[in-house]
Amino acid sequence: MLKRKKPRADAEEINAGSMADIAFLLLIFFLVATTLETDKGLSMKLPPDQQDQAPLNERNVFNIKLNSLNALMIEGEIRSDLVGLEDELKTFILNNDKDPSSSESPDKAIISVKTNRGTDYENFIAVLDVVKGAYYQIYGARVGLTSQEYRSLKLDKPAQKALYDKGKEGIPMNISIAEPDT
Repeated sequence: MLKRKKPRADAEEINAGSMADIAFLLLIFFLVATTLETDKGLSMKLPPDQQDQAPLNERNVFNIKLNSLNALMIEGEIRSDLVGLEDELKTFILNNDKDPSSSESPDKAIISVKTNRGTDYENFIAVLDVVKGAYYQIYGARVGLTSQEYRSLKLDKPAQKALYDKGKEGIPMNISIAEPDT
């Protein structure tokens, strides 16, 4: 004769009705409380349309080229580093028609940075930092500040905004980043 097994007592169930509510509240909490970092990238101004451009005098262009091997050519001269470039740029920008081989005036000076598709971003950014650093040194010197002090001016404060505008007045940051070669 076969013995019948006794039916097991049903296991007690945990009431999971409020688990969904708790998970939903946690999700909302983390969405509200979390800040997401966003990449700022490079703040560059796009050039105007081709039809709006005036004829370009080659004298007003300071050429910097980086090839795929990260070799540097500045104004036709091969260089191994960026030493002295900042001072050359400041002299070029602030020429005011003194030297016929440099820019006619600060507002017409253009710094052209041309790269190759194989150029490392690190080297490109290093050159761009030197170029922008030269401009910020000029701007800071015009208002009696270092370039770091000038860059840290708070534009939401009227007195500091006035200093910022005075430093940049008449000297736009004309940086041309040419399309890379293939």
